[in-house]
Amino acid sequence: MKVLNFGSLNLDYVYDVDHFVREGETLSSTDMNVFCGGKGLNQSVALAKAGVKVYHAGAVGSADGEMLTDALSSVGVDISYIRRYDMPSGHAIIQKNKSGNNCILLYGGANQNIDKEFIKDVLKDFDKGDILLLQNEISNLSFIVDEAFAKGIRIVLNPSPINESIFECDLKKISYLILNEIEAADILSVEYKSKDDLIEKLTKSFPDTGLVLTLGEEGSVYVDKNCKIYQGIYPTKVVDTTAAGDTFTGYFIAGLVEGMDIKSALRQASKAASITVSKKGASPSIPFVKEVFTVDD
Repeated sequence: MKVLNFGSLNLDYVYDVDHFVREGETLSSTDMNVFCGGKGLNQSVALAKAGVKVYHAGAVGSADGEMLTDALSSVGVDISYIRRYDMPSGHAIIQKNKSGNNCILLYGGANQNIDKEFIKDVLKDFDKGDILLLQNEISNLSFIVDEAFAKGIRIVLNPSPINESIFECDLKKISYLILNEIEAADILSVEYKSKDDLIEKLTKSFPDTGLVLTLGEEGSVYVDKNCKIYQGIYPTKVVDTTAAGDTFTGYFIAGLVEGMDIKSALRQASKAASITVSKKGASPSIPFVKEVFTVDD
């Protein structure tokens, strides 16, 4: 089994602020740092730090992409499927407030230069039984889904950010959906009375899909047609939530790859995410698996 992440690569410009900037406001930041990020990169780093061999496919700028590829290769990610283009890499402007919460403005850059020939060229090296991880920060997402599904590759989708590209995809082809409450409600285009109501609606819409719904401070829940499993959080002092969801996704998939049952995979993912939020930055805050083992149940 091989694991391929066809995902985004961003430079994150993180500004520490007293509060999120409001319309018409000019706001001074107290600090600024540049980190490697992008949901794709973060999730590949999480998989690699969890001990999984992962191949990353994507695109960076020829002038500013070396920092991104170095960040992946330094933790053992295979970067042979990353292409370099004469354009800027994707980047994000991130405001982080005193509570450690954030808001993010994305610029796609080279991430939006993924064409169909590139996709075909990558997928020819992967086959039935392999795992493909996707987010929604690169171009031609629906084409990747269709091509991978036709080859029998199992697809895991973290459908973030939600936009028209998600609705162009045949989500029935997805093996696992990992998403939060807002994303779930947007995909279903429904209002819901409670979390249980939302979960029931998700299960009815995707009866053959493994669904992981993250619930913030209330933890997460896995549900499919055979079971429902809740997982609480591991409380910690929150410093920066930027890559928490990506850490959770990477470590959950790593658990599946390593043959864990769903309950154990959820527990591992929750522990890893609790460590991530206790540190600054995106990919640098993602823990290695040996650190995850130190978190008490």
